[in-house]
Amino acid sequence: MKLIGAKMLWGALWLLAPLAQAQNYPTRPVRIIVPFMPAGPTDINARMVAQKLTEAWGVSFVVENRGGAGGVLGTELVAKAAPDGYTLLGANPGPLTIAPSLYPKLPYEPPRQLAPVILVTNTTSVLTVHPSVPAKSVKELIALAKARPAKLTYGTPGIGTVSHLTWELFSHRAGVRLLHVPYKGSAQSTNDFLAGQIDLRSFATPAVLPLMKSGKARVIGINSLKRSSLMPEVPTVDESGMPGFESANWNGIMAPAGTPRDLVMKLHDEIQRRVIKSELREQLIKDGYEIAGLGPDAFASFMQAETEKWARVIKLANIKND
Repeated sequence: MKLIGAKMLWGALWLLAPLAQAQNYPTRPVRIIVPFMPAGPTDINARMVAQKLTEAWGVSFVVENRGGAGGVLGTELVAKAAPDGYTLLGANPGPLTIAPSLYPKLPYEPPRQLAPVILVTNTTSVLTVHPSVPAKSVKELIALAKARPAKLTYGTPGIGTVSHLTWELFSHRAGVRLLHVPYKGSAQSTNDFLAGQIDLRSFATPAVLPLMKSGKARVIGINSLKRSSLMPEVPTVDESGMPGFESANWNGIMAPAGTPRDLVMKLHDEIQRRVIKSELREQLIKDGYEIAGLGPDAFASFMQAETEKWARVIKLANIKND
């Protein structure tokens, strides 16, 4: 009987251990790995979350930028970290919903090795033409591209980026051929676009606002199913003749798979309270972000749908990561 009682006691303690871990969390600094260089949307979102969680719990949440291989290196680090809540990921579509179809031997499996915590924001992108291009709408751009097959150029930060796949999706839906000019990052592609050396560019809404206001870029379509409150005069691509056309970057927080559910929910609830439902909400909207706030299960479903969408585009366009 004593042996049975001891086993029952240990069993009860084992079941209560994750709950106690979540209640006491965090007791030491937490790393949020951003698998890109500083200053991009993923980095900005992660630092905002880190600041608010530090304020909430009085323990440092520190962002570490681990760029390389399109986000794969930093994401792998988190996927293989201990599932204790002390290593988190600043999540982005590149290494999570695009890379599985782009890399033949990805060193991690997102659904199996990473646990969604919360989708914080979506960053809607826009289709932009250089002012020298004689197209002032999506329909005019399509007509121009058909008259000049494979002559209009579009620049992207690299092969397999959301920007690249957006233009490939657009080309397929429109039945046109555009010439892709991949760069190694956003800065040079933006500079060449502003100089008129490339014709087309897809920008995130926060990045394009000052360019549009200064007349350096002409926005012809929003890659969302609803218009942007920051540029309500610009129609969506959906309402311009491509029903259902949608493309966005997104930013969230993930943890290694196996992280206790109670701990995941503790992180989710605090980020909801401190970011999604706080005074930061209006500022994020003004900065061009769309508030998401999806919880773990909805975030997982969203990622699955995104993975399937980009897999179709990559296969259709025969995109190879050379």
